[in-house]
Amino acid sequence: MPSTSIPHVLQLVLAVGLLNVWLLRKSSATAYRGGVAQSLSEEFETYGLPGWAFYAVGASKLCIALVLLAGLWFPAPVSSAAALLVLLMLGALAMHRKVGDAAMKSMPALLMLALSGSLLAFTLA
Repeated sequence: MPSTSIPHVLQLVLAVGLLNVWLLRKSSATAYRGGVAQSLSEEFETYGLPGWAFYAVGASKLCIALVLLAGLWFPAPVSSAAALLVLLMLGALAMHRKVGDAAMKSMPALLMLALSGSLLAFTLA
C-alpha cells in the first residue's frame, strides 16, 4: 500500500462511498433519496431522467471508484476521475433542486462534491 496522504484518504473515502451506494444500497430506501423514491432507480425516475441515465451514471460512478482505488498505485488518471465526479455531483445537486427536495436530502451529494473538489485541487497542485 502506498504511503498515507490526504489525497489517498480522499480517494479511499470517495471510492468506498460510491461502491456502497451503487452496489450495496442501490435498492435501499434512505432519507436522502430524491422526492419519495425508495431506490436509486426510482430516484432517477423522480428526476424525470431517461432509463438509460441510471445505467450510464451508475457505470460512470463505478468506474470512477475503481480508478480512484487503482490511483493509489497509478496516480495519473485520478484528476480525471475527480473532475468527472465533480460534474456528476453538480448534476445530482441540480436534480435535488429540480424536484424541490429539502436541503438535507442534498447533503451526501454536497459532501461528495466537496471531497472530489478537494481531491481535484490536490491532484492539480
